Amino acid sequence: MIKAALIFGDNRSFFEVRNFSFAKTIMGFINSTHLFRLPAEEEPLEKLKKIVTDEAALEEPGRESYILCRQCHQIITSASEMIEVSGCYQHTFANPEGLLFEIGCFRKAIGCWYRGPATEKFTWFKGFQWKVAVCSRCLIHLGWFYVSLDNESFHGLIIDRLMRAADDG
Repeated sequence: MIKAALIFGDNRSFFEVRNFSFAKTIMGFINSTHLFRLPAEEEPLEKLKKIVTDEAALEEPGRESYILCRQCHQIITSASEMIEVSGCYQHTFANPEGLLFEIGCFRKAIGCWYRGPATEKFTWFKGFQWKVAVCSRCLIHLGWFYVSLDNESFHGLIIDRLMRAADDG
């Protein structure tokens, strides 16, 4: 069973989700001004740890551990760029259409280009506007670039679309 939170402005209403189809049904009743957020799994950093932990980098101090686009193997960011946002390194959200995304937060992503204007519409991080982030080589959607009015910024990158440089795919 997954505990989920419906976010209405700053108020959260918790309920239990027994299966995803139920969650999608609930999403149908939520109008477009609301967000749907699922907390990270019991081991919230497990997927992200698999991507950012490079045993070779641990054995060789100073060696950078790169994170690549899973589709074309373009360098996107590095493990050293991982940051905590809203108290977590990894978040799980659903967009207004009910699609789930597990994202990792990174300070910089040198392998990303951005599409469209920044918007606050459906933002998952209060006070931040977002733009779509794509791979600069193959143009696959990798996540979002977030920027606040105070010019704080970070990347929320879709974990399943990334891999460690040492991975085979």
